[in-house]
Amino acid sequence: MDRVIYHCDCNSFYCSVELLSHPELRAVPTAVCGDPKSRHGIILAKNEPAKRLGVRTAETIWQARQKCPDLTLLPAHHGLYREFSKKVNAIYDRFTDLIEPFGIDESWLDVTGSLHLFGGDPRALADRIRSTVREELGLTISVGVSFNKVFAKLGSDYKKPDATTVISRENYQRMVWPLPVTDLLFVGRAAARVLGQYGISTIGELAAFDRKALVELLGKQGGQLWEYANGLE
Repeated sequence: MDRVIYHCDCNSFYCSVELLSHPELRAVPTAVCGDPKSRHGIILAKNEPAKRLGVRTAETIWQARQKCPDLTLLPAHHGLYREFSKKVNAIYDRFTDLIEPFGIDESWLDVTGSLHLFGGDPRALADRIRSTVREELGLTISVGVSFNKVFAKLGSDYKKPDATTVISRENYQRMVWPLPVTDLLFVGRAAARVLGQYGISTIGELAAFDRKALVELLGKQGGQLWEYANGLE
């Protein structure tokens, strides 16, 4: 039997936590940054209105202000984010004890053994977890549902904010294979550059490529990425 794996990703986490104290800024382009007084400070998170105007995480404040002169900047409160991260994971813990945090704002949940306790419908349980986090903490999460961790993570990225996306054995070739190869977990810049030289720009092209050739190009990682692309993780 297939496992049922969720990847839960808090949407614009730092910014969402800050906006709990500044609800008047929800519809205003807003970002959290390292040092609001420095034009060279880095954007750590942004809300949806800022995202729509092209503001990107990890760019400088100066670059962000070029796109969005009226951008509201908030300082970061890392202790607060750690506190909310614990609260979010405590909610996940009500549904399974198999939780693997991935950074401060993402976690994988294996609900294979506990799904029957909550009705047995993977999408319905994901929606229930989303609504619980939203109602109790005021934060939104996106959840990817799949039969392995890699596809679950692709699912949480597929549609944001506040969405559930199911990637199944029946639909993964249609949903996953057209995506850029850089969307796949652990395909960094160096690997993407090598793959690009061999005409591999999508996950589907990676899946169709000869596995042995990939191992020759990228070593052990090449075989691993081929397995990820083919749903064999």
